[in-house]
Amino acid sequence: MKKVWFITGCSSGFGRELAKYVLQQGYSAVVTARNIADVEDIVAGEDHALAVRLDVTKPGEIAAAVKEAIERFGRIDVLVNNAGIGYFGAIEESEDEEIRRMFEINFFGLSKMICEVLPHMRHQRSGHILNVASIGGLVSFPAVGFYNATKYAVDGLSESLYKEVAPLGIRVTVIAPSGFRTDWAGRSAKNSKIIIDDYATTAGANKDSIRGYSGNQPGDPVRAAKAMVKAVESKNPPLRLLLGAAALKNARLKLEALQHDYDSWEETTIAADFPKEL
Repeated sequence: MKKVWFITGCSSGFGRELAKYVLQQGYSAVVTARNIADVEDIVAGEDHALAVRLDVTKPGEIAAAVKEAIERFGRIDVLVNNAGIGYFGAIEESEDEEIRRMFEINFFGLSKMICEVLPHMRHQRSGHILNVASIGGLVSFPAVGFYNATKYAVDGLSESLYKEVAPLGIRVTVIAPSGFRTDWAGRSAKNSKIIIDDYATTAGANKDSIRGYSGNQPGDPVRAAKAMVKAVESKNPPLRLLLGAAALKNARLKLEALQHDYDSWEETTIAADFPKEL
């Protein structure tokens, strides 16, 4: 039986390419976007596709979208939490309103989607949840500290969820891409209006670098879509799937840095416990 996919944030980027690819492969798909007109071309002429309006910051729309999906297809086999935004600014420069907006979309919207779909997957005793995070959910960079925080939150939530639902036949995979040719670093990510000169060589330089190569990143969203489908169809899917050579490089550098700190401070770490009784 072909799986039913439910994908958030399909107006552009990963979500759009994934929706197109799963439909090409004969899967059924619930294709969502805040503006349904943005995805009408994806579902046009597709009998096994359903376009649904969905803003993940609105719990009522989440509940209605999941209800519509179940009424149409009877099940949801794969939930892809892809909707998300970026934001550029040093920690001290970042604006509270924009930080909270990003958390509402990147983290709280994602967690609400999970909780709305889980009862159906538990009933089925099957399902796969793909949470699109970032290499920035494993490694932090200047100028995107609060974005990093949203993606670390997604990673942490996903690992806990993985341990909770595995005995129920439900799988969880965190998707951690590096730079891909999506609109993440383009119009969808705002800059802080506050500029502090002291951060020009750190946050400022990295912001300019990321903005500068938007549209020329090495990552291919179509190949990323194929990788996600491969993970879902695998008998042993990973908890974390890195996408892109830069993601792999930075993750390995982080592992080395962690190992160095843990080993260098091992004695101090262990000494923080009460002494063992003789």
